[in-house]
Amino acid sequence: MAPTAGTTAPVLRKAIRRRPPSLEFERALWASGHDVVVGVDEVGRGAWAGPLTVGAAVLPHDRRVYKIRDSKLLRESEREALFERIAGWCRAWAVGHASQQECDELGMSAAQRLAARRAVDGLGLEPDRVLIDGNWDFVGGGRTERLVRGDARCLSIAAASILAKVSRDRIMRAEAEHFPGYDFERNKGYPCPRHKLALQGMGPTSIHRRTWVFMDHLPYSSLHRPVPVDADPAQGSLFEDGVGWVREEHMSENKDPAAAEEKKLEEIEEHIQAARRAAEHDHLIPDPEDHTPRFYEDGSVGEEVDDPEIAP
Repeated sequence: MAPTAGTTAPVLRKAIRRRPPSLEFERALWASGHDVVVGVDEVGRGAWAGPLTVGAAVLPHDRRVYKIRDSKLLRESEREALFERIAGWCRAWAVGHASQQECDELGMSAAQRLAARRAVDGLGLEPDRVLIDGNWDFVGGGRTERLVRGDARCLSIAAASILAKVSRDRIMRAEAEHFPGYDFERNKGYPCPRHKLALQGMGPTSIHRRTWVFMDHLPYSSLHRPVPVDADPAQGSLFEDGVGWVREEHMSENKDPAAAEEKKLEEIEEHIQAARRAAEHDHLIPDPEDHTPRFYEDGSVGEEVDDPEIAP
């Protein structure tokens, strides 16, 4: 299947033109008799909101699409321009998601395995070998090969990374209109100062992962605070992958709903004011006339305050 008409490949920036991912690993496996070689990559594990997504891609033996790179090296517009080309080029591809609720209830490691299983099952092909980015086998089955920096070295993993990233980004852009103020259309649920400010002022939404330890100190309105089944209310429970301690909140029953609601609103207002004071002190609220770089918690830098291409 040829790439969809009208999907012109982007002109790559000079900084990412060199050292493209290759078919070296796939060709070696094809030559040894493994016909269905699947590249797998994950996005969204470090996000505070939205699903954890895993992409899976099976490349054809006889055709090539150029300009594919690790999704983290590409701008959002470049990934979008490549998405349809990659989807049309792949012999088979799929993405699997684990919802925020599944991330909370299962822990991040189990949620990633679940998303990977959904992605691989969605291919409609039985894999002979699976190539995974990183040194942790989250697919299993005794047919995997782990490649450190695989998304930069292996073409099928790089393709899977773009398919997964674009699919997840589209989900978060669609969610943004339901949760104004959280900048999901820009940060895609990842950590950044404006996202932190929104959480401090308004608390988590229904698509936030509420078992992260820093969520303990946020305003909660009426949202349920999930706790692992085996949690000790006094000590908390540590997820298998060490994401963080989760403590159950014990709230006494209030016989006056109106008074309880008024108190809750007062607490939220106090959180908002405290967050604003902290933001002003830390210069997290940008001046519209200020075009200095914006820094994310992961160390990445935005080129301008209002640049719509900014994403962690």
